[in-house]
Formats: sequence, C-alpha cells, structure tokens
Amino acid sequence: MSPRRNRSKDAGSPGRSASAEDDRADRYGGWQSTESWQGEEWSVRHVAGASAEGKTYRCPGCDQMIPSGVPHVVAWPEHSGVDERRHWHKACWNAKDRRTSRVQRARNAPRF
Repeated sequence: MSPRRNRSKDAGSPGRSASAEDDRADRYGGWQSTESWQGEEWSVRHVAGASAEGKTYRCPGCDQMIPSGVPHVVAWPEHSGVDERRHWHKACWNAKDRRTSRVQRARNAPRF
C-alpha cells in the first residue's frame, strides 16, 4: 500500500506561492534580483556552486577564470536580455563601482 498524500502535487511549499520566477531561481540554486548600475537596470542571479559543476567562466571584473563548482553571480542588462549575461565572482560584482575601467592582463593571457 502506498502512503497517503495530504497535498496535491501542484501545491508549493507552505507559506510560499509557486511561480515561474521561483522555479528558475531554485533550478540554479540561488535567487534573482534587479539592481541599478551605470544608469541601467540589471538582472542579477546568484548561482550556487553545485549548479556550476563542470563549467568554467571568465569574470569580466578581474579577467580571471571562475573554476567549476564555485558559487558566483550572473548579471545582464534587462534591456538586452539573457544573451548579454556575464558570470562574475561575487566579490568582483560587489566591487564593480570601485574598479578601474582598464583591465590589467598578463602578457600571454587570452583576450575575451
């Protein structure tokens, strides 16, 4: 005999309404918000390390690699959509206003 189910399959967590936004955020292991930067609205999604397993990205803030499995931030301008999204270290995203516009690269570093 199978156990009795008290809630329907479609019922969300108690006290929370299930929406497409919540499902997307849960899928990537983080939450999504909107922030203003350089006069634009940016969508910012926090990604858990487990969701980034097996993938590496280059941070536009420091021009260094974000290793596989490291929690980070994905941000993109709202007017351009997800095609312009970039993966940032959390510290680099938080320090984006204090960084210079000139990125220092090593002599043999690839330019992306």
